[in-house]
Amino acid sequence: MKRCIAIIGLLLCGFQGNAQFFSGERLLNQPDIDNKRWSWGYFLGFNSYDYSFRYKEYDPSPSTGKDLIINRSTGFNVGLIGNLKLSNNLDIRIEPGVNFNNYGIRPTYSGVVDEVNSTYVHLPLLLKFNANRLNNFRPFVVGGVSTSLNLSSNENNPDAIIRTTTANYYYEVGVGIDLYFFYFKFSPSLRGVFGVNNEFIAGNADMRNVDEMLARGLFLNFTFQ
Repeated sequence: MKRCIAIIGLLLCGFQGNAQFFSGERLLNQPDIDNKRWSWGYFLGFNSYDYSFRYKEYDPSPSTGKDLIINRSTGFNVGLIGNLKLSNNLDIRIEPGVNFNNYGIRPTYSGVVDEVNSTYVHLPLLLKFNANRLNNFRPFVVGGVSTSLNLSSNENNPDAIIRTTTANYYYEVGVGIDLYFFYFKFSPSLRGVFGVNNEFIAGNADMRNVDEMLARGLFLNFTFQ
């Protein structure tokens, strides 16, 4: 995920050197794009998921799974955007998409890693707070709630090391920048996604000391409108 953050940093540094975006009175690209009541687009991006664990009362037995280690990896996002303008500085939007990710999980007492491949249908409902436009540059913050359906859930597999719920719920907060080009608006954004429901399903002996498992993720999206 560090590489993803580095990409957005390089993009911002490159645009910072372009006076068309940041200084002087310049010709506006797409001057009417933000005046539309409804607008549409799509996004591509990257994600990184893991979990925070809450354990039951400590049991010194080495087989209780007191501590678990998540091996993160970088996944891929793709989806559509529907944006409704509420005012000059406030939009409401939906971003239905699909997230692909995989990670490894292992108890500290064991060298066995369970590889989990996940595909999520993700549906956020977000409020987008926009600053006033400066030439071809406009920062924003975004926040809201979301739900997802884990199509790869092993909820009904009692032999899995880790079992998770199929339907999950989150809140999301993030920041981004609208950059206006001649033919389209490009918006890189970075967003934190935090689970509010316990995704852990009890049953596996190796995980019997786990009480709660909450998802958390980092999304780097590139939006085109």
